[in-house]
Amino acid sequence: MNKDYNLFRDTVARFVDNEIKPFAEEFEKKEEFPKELFNKVAKMGFFGIRYPEEIGGSNGNTTMFCIMCEELARGYLSLAAITAMQCLMGTDFIFRYGTKEHYDKYLIPAIKGKKIPGFALTEPDAGSDLSNIKTFAEKKGDRYIINGSKTWITNAPIADFFTVLCLTDREKKLKSANFFLIPRDAKGISTSKKFDKLGVKSDEIGEVFFDNVEIPAENRLGEEGEGLKNLLKILAEIRVMTAALSLGLARAALEDSIKYSKERVQFGKPIGKYQAIRMKIATMATEIEVGKEFLYKVTEKLDKKEEADKESMMAKYFLSEVACRATDEATRIYGAYGFSHEYPVARYYADSRFLLYGGGTSEILQINIARQLGL
Repeated sequence: MNKDYNLFRDTVARFVDNEIKPFAEEFEKKEEFPKELFNKVAKMGFFGIRYPEEIGGSNGNTTMFCIMCEELARGYLSLAAITAMQCLMGTDFIFRYGTKEHYDKYLIPAIKGKKIPGFALTEPDAGSDLSNIKTFAEKKGDRYIINGSKTWITNAPIADFFTVLCLTDREKKLKSANFFLIPRDAKGISTSKKFDKLGVKSDEIGEVFFDNVEIPAENRLGEEGEGLKNLLKILAEIRVMTAALSLGLARAALEDSIKYSKERVQFGKPIGKYQAIRMKIATMATEIEVGKEFLYKVTEKLDKKEEADKESMMAKYFLSEVACRATDEATRIYGAYGFSHEYPVARYYADSRFLLYGGGTSEILQINIARQLGL
């Protein structure tokens, strides 16, 4: 990486080490949106990293975005996931297709950390199979009436607005899909209580229900019927973002394992002197380094506006699995302490499962990679 990227990484890393990592366990135990840490990220200007300076952004690229996600995940994955939502899925469609009023009321406040977005894609019967979505937007004059439900929605209990994928023609199904901007205060919106999850406990996730929710036609984000096409435009970026989160979490597990292996003494010497432990750490470090090199080659392609669909899938698939392996090995290195919340590795292990689903499960990605290889 060039000097500017390294300087940016150093800045984010110092911020994470000083302002985020020391407080992660405290906020994890609260199991609620980490408002204080969220405000710190906003103050750093990170929410606008992908957006132009004229609307309060930093004019950064995908590589910078992923560096930020990686370092934040190294400190606290819940906060990193919330930040990724704020920077990409929750605001990108407004940036691309919104009106000036949308910018003033939603996008710019989100960049400043004054409003919180949600991105509503998944439904109870439509996860990997998006063709099965049922949430419907019926056009009536200059309004849309929306009915349906979404599940596994980040920020559902607390979001100020949602970007929601809906059908507009049941016969055409996904060919009629569109994204809509729906404010939280629209009549007919309700949400479930937050889900009781294995990990990422400060990232509040739940269901959103739409009961005859009425919005103006200008809240359709993009041309009629181009919702799926527009989603595909950012899918590679979603995947490399998830890969970056995975990389950061894996690095946290490795760093803590090395430190513990130097401190923990058994049979008269630090456990890091034993071959079994050294082999675990060597494998973790190798997979992390390989994943890191590949990830940033993919982000470089995306920054050059080159096609990287297959490579982004490979990066997400490989690094999410690396994160699961690294966090698992960390708990083994810690022994019984890895089963205790006295050390962060228990949190890393639980959090790693979160990374397997967003941007495509490993199994779906493997199938799609093989398809692109001609199988």
